[in-house]
Amino acid sequence: MYQDLNLALTPEQEALKDAVHHFAAKVLRPTAAALDRLANPGAVIAPESPFWRAMREAYRLGYHKTMLPAEVGGLGLGGLEQHLFLEELGWGSADLAIAIGVAGFPFAMAARSGDPELLDHLVRPFIADTQARWIGCWAITEPDHGSDTLMVGTPQFHDPRISGQLVARRDRDHWVLSGQKAAWVSNGTIATHALAFLTIDPGHGMAGGGVAIVPLDVKGVTKGKPLDKLGQRALNQGEIFFDDVRIPASHMLSDPSAYETVLDMTLALANASMGAVFTGVARAAYEAALAYCTERVQGGKPICRHQLVQKRLFDMFTRVEAARALSRAAMIYNHATLPPATQYSIAAKTFCTEAAFEVASSAVQLFGGNGLSREYPVEKIFRDARASLIEDGSNDVLALVGIERILAAARRPTQARGAA
Repeated sequence: MYQDLNLALTPEQEALKDAVHHFAAKVLRPTAAALDRLANPGAVIAPESPFWRAMREAYRLGYHKTMLPAEVGGLGLGGLEQHLFLEELGWGSADLAIAIGVAGFPFAMAARSGDPELLDHLVRPFIADTQARWIGCWAITEPDHGSDTLMVGTPQFHDPRISGQLVARRDRDHWVLSGQKAAWVSNGTIATHALAFLTIDPGHGMAGGGVAIVPLDVKGVTKGKPLDKLGQRALNQGEIFFDDVRIPASHMLSDPSAYETVLDMTLALANASMGAVFTGVARAAYEAALAYCTERVQGGKPICRHQLVQKRLFDMFTRVEAARALSRAAMIYNHATLPPATQYSIAAKTFCTEAAFEVASSAVQLFGGNGLSREYPVEKIFRDARASLIEDGSNDVLALVGIERILAAARRPTQARGAA
């Protein structure tokens, strides 16, 4: 394992890191490798698939409830513990790490609502689950809307010409949902509950949204086929259709009055988590390359003794350490701060995913022809890392959201001085 530069890690934090690393090595890596080779994405989630064994083991260990507060039975991890956890999962398998993380998303939001009904009927059954029977998904992306759904804080977010495709209308003590979510919903075709980001008031554009928990076994919900894609093939993704789906009013967690705040907090959490996961992916690629370079002999000596290889390895090492430093700092700060400094989470997501892709690309180069072979892990790591530059918000679009936050923060001190 890597040398952690934080000399203040407690024995409990070290134990968490070691336990999750063992799970990632013994369960996630072999499972993800086996699932990656399946030609049919439907086979990934078939009843006999090893996917389910891995998920059940994650639930048995309590890893599905890391985002839930301790007072309701969750693990109640702090920012540093959450980063340690996610980095080790990402080191094992980006795709299964995301599946496990997203599984708890709706229930964590329900827990934060404090609604006794949601706690009794959703949160506590999820926490008690050890068989992966309760699985959540984050239903935000739509066929006509991808990263623009995340452009909170920009002028485009309030443009009435741009509004979502999943629409909710109030009907006395229920909400009625109609529309569609796109094929990129993680856990989409296996989820039992969705955290749905939807449109309530299209006149306010994307800002006229709401957030609801939607049980996916109710009348009017149908699901598409699992998506066939380049990387992260162990992560099930698929579209969800809503045809006059009725949910109790208590399941609507946010209306337009609080939607921007909720989305901002969600973006800060999701992007920081992606930074942590893909720090682990970058580390996995670097460690694989380092080990290979000490064994592979060319020119009469191990290739790690050639100076060009040494320079490349050191650059990879530096990127991994920089990714960890940024993503860990962003997660620790935003875990303890309201409102979050979302620009730091965005910086962590964009930097760490790009670092993972660059390090994985260098690993493939160092493996030479073997790096192109599916017999070696870096080929899959490379494909998984490539997907990360787009998922949870395209890096280019996220940069525009981040700079809006930076400019807004820069204006505030200037205005204060002028007023004085």
